[in-house]
Amino acid sequence: MTDPSRLLRAYDEQLRTDAETPSAVSVTRLGPLRLVTFLGGRGFVTYRDLAGADDARVRTLVDETVAHFRADGGITSVEWKTRGHDHAPGLHEALLEHGFVPEDPESIMIGEAAALAVDVPLPDGVTLRRITEESDVRAMSTMADEVFGEPASDRYANQILRRLELDDGMELWVAEADGQIVTTGRLEPVADTDFAGVWGGCSRPEWRGRGIYRALTAARARSALALGKTLVHSDSTEYSRPILERYGFVKVSTTTPYAWKR
Repeated sequence: MTDPSRLLRAYDEQLRTDAETPSAVSVTRLGPLRLVTFLGGRGFVTYRDLAGADDARVRTLVDETVAHFRADGGITSVEWKTRGHDHAPGLHEALLEHGFVPEDPESIMIGEAAALAVDVPLPDGVTLRRITEESDVRAMSTMADEVFGEPASDRYANQILRRLELDDGMELWVAEADGQIVTTGRLEPVADTDFAGVWGGCSRPEWRGRGIYRALTAARARSALALGKTLVHSDSTEYSRPILERYGFVKVSTTTPYAWKR
C-alpha cells in the first residue's frame, strides 16, 4: 500500500477523528471542527475537513473558535492544525487577523511499519529502552527542552505523565549513552485503526547523524507491529523526512500549525 492517494485517504478516514486527541480533557464540536482542551491550558483545533465551507463560513468558524477559547481563562495557547490538501478558502487570512502565527510546515509521511523494523547498528556505548518511571520521563522532558532551546519546565513532563496514567497505549523510548539521554521518541498506537504514530523525536546535536534516531524509530516500528499496527505516520521535519523516505515512506501532504498565545 504505497499509492499516495490511498494512503492519504486512509489518513483522512482513520486519523482525523477523536482518535487524534486521546489525551483530551474536553472536546467541543463546532460544526466540522473539534475544539480540544489539553492539560496545562493548551487548546487545539482539528477536523476531518471543513465541510465545503466558503470564505465567509470559514471566517465565522475562526471567529467562534477564538471566542470559545478566550472565554476559558485557563487557556494560554491554541494550535490550529491545518493540512495542505484541505479546501479552506480564507483560512490563512482569518487566522492571521486573530493573531495566529504560522509555524514551519511539516511533511505528513506514511509507510509500512514493516519497512521501518530493520536492524540498525548503534554506536558503541549507546543503548535503547522504553521508559515509564516518572524520573525517566522528567529527564526526557528536560533533555527535549534543552535541545529545542526552551526554558526548563515541568509542563511537558506533566502532560506525558498524565498520558501514562490514562494507559492509552502511548510508549516512550529513549537512547542513552553514559547514563545520559541522547535521543527520544514516542509511539502512539491509534485505537481501532491500522496506524501508529511516531512523534517527539529529538537528538542532542553532538549525537546526530550516527544512526541513533533511525535505530529508535526501528524499535518503535517493531513495537507497533507487535500491537497489530501495519502503517506508521509522522509529521516530519526536514531532518526526519529523508530518513523515512529511505524506508519507502511517502509524503502524502503537508501540515502547518498556526499558534496563538494569550
